[in-house]
Amino acid sequence: MHNTDNLCMSCLKPIGEQKQCPYCGYHSDSPQLSPYLPVRTVVANRYLIGKVIDFNGDGATYMGWDLSQRVAVKIREFLPDAICSRESGELNITVMPGCERAFNDCYQSFLELWRKLMRLMGLSALISVTDVVEDNNTAYAIYEHTEEVPLREYLLSTPTGYIPWERARQMLMPVLSALGTLHSAGIIHRGLSPQTLFVGADGRVKISGFSIWQARTARGDLNPELFSGYAAIEQYGFDGRQGAWTDIYAFAAILYRALIGTDPIVATTRVTNDRLMIPSKFAEQLPAYVINALVNALQILPEDRTRSVEQFRAELSASPTATLAGEIHAMNNEANNGGYQNTSNVITENPSSEKDKKRNTLNAFLITAGVTLLVGIVIFLILFFTIFKDNFSSSKKHNNDDTTSVSGSISETVETIIVPDFTGLSYEAIAKNPVWEGKFSFIIKYEYSDTVKKDYVISQSLSEQTTVGMGSEIELVISKGKEPVAVPNVLGMTYEQAKEKLTESGFICTAVGGNTDGIVVSMSHEPESKHEKGTRIELTVSSPADENPTDSSNSGGSIIDRLFG
Repeated sequence: MHNTDNLCMSCLKPIGEQKQCPYCGYHSDSPQLSPYLPVRTVVANRYLIGKVIDFNGDGATYMGWDLSQRVAVKIREFLPDAICSRESGELNITVMPGCERAFNDCYQSFLELWRKLMRLMGLSALISVTDVVEDNNTAYAIYEHTEEVPLREYLLSTPTGYIPWERARQMLMPVLSALGTLHSAGIIHRGLSPQTLFVGADGRVKISGFSIWQARTARGDLNPELFSGYAAIEQYGFDGRQGAWTDIYAFAAILYRALIGTDPIVATTRVTNDRLMIPSKFAEQLPAYVINALVNALQILPEDRTRSVEQFRAELSASPTATLAGEIHAMNNEANNGGYQNTSNVITENPSSEKDKKRNTLNAFLITAGVTLLVGIVIFLILFFTIFKDNFSSSKKHNNDDTTSVSGSISETVETIIVPDFTGLSYEAIAKNPVWEGKFSFIIKYEYSDTVKKDYVISQSLSEQTTVGMGSEIELVISKGKEPVAVPNVLGMTYEQAKEKLTESGFICTAVGGNTDGIVVSMSHEPESKHEKGTRIELTVSSPADENPTDSSNSGGSIIDRLFG
């Protein structure tokens, strides 16, 4: 068993017998915040509790240690302090009188959220949830621990406090893809912000900071955690249903912060003063389609906002389909607003010069003249067609080739789609998701893998973010799990010999009862039977008394014959 006494309970690095950690400065005698679990408490007989690193309305996150896998983890405890408590010296939590129903509803939300996240384990832009357990009258979610910094800290460390569009695109577009996968799995984050996105040493960004919906909505049973400038208006308890568009608002606000260097105005303030400034120097540098995408995604009212990740992605990549959809959306807004298009919530700070005004006047005159001429041509063509209608009808049957040519040119117009990142996802989830119906023609190939879980995607033939025609073929390589290996026959060997041979074949070896002095007389798995690498093989080892019998009634035959004969 790994010695955990020498681990710092804050950074989980070995510090020997030192009281104060030389790496993070944490002192081993530091008291844990109340009402959270004491340091070195063991949960579910496996997870060692460390220092509390953050907490909000639905619970707390601890640094932790997996005693089985011997790795550092993070442990999320369900502990909504508005409706339950933990008495001093107790491990179990107690629900406050009258809050039983609210607690049960929130508890089920917690289990559902983290179990869904566990099924998405392996998604590159998402924390990997490895376990969900119940103990101490509550529940715990276990997920990976990696060295990373919040996106806010990363941005503040840059020379300017913001990053260019190309860098933001590389960092955040994979996050947007993962967000779409979350939505397909029925998960709305509701807490996206530069504080809940984390940047790893490799520059990749991951989504973290998950909480149940009750803790991300005001005027509810729990103490709400809403990130100022990033929470959408519908989260403040105003009328308006929450959905994918709620996360799109937050993601657009994060993109705004990354590109402009300042937090967006709080949604409740924008209700009465709907002006979100994009300074002129940024408006000149950013692509027009990026500004347009931000305008659509940062609309205050949910019904005016970009509705899906797929649409937002397309707008950020200047997809022709998205551009047309955006124009239709704008026309609908204009019609709904009595002919006035509401784009005042995001404006560019770029005053026009006198020369620009004159040019605009001239342009307006030319446009008016052009429209007048176009109307005249249309009227002429209508009259011309009406007068010579019979001639056209009689010659129609002779022009089949021309008609075929025209319809053929129309049919050649192909709708496109951007290829998402399927790697690390469950193939079953992809196949059953109506989002992908008709979008791709999936070709499936199966391979063994030591690293990717069974039935999850190992690789794909089309690269992520490639633009292809709707219905294009894409080959997905699906994991068959670890390749089965024949169990070597170690009967009659010493325990050490047997352990070495089993370990070389990729199996885990343990001795029944802890006895390792003697020879192997039985195995939990039949010799030469095939099992996945990592399977635990239990060996029964003979005792010295069995090897040196003194009872004459047991003197016949070998030890194996006597035990199994």
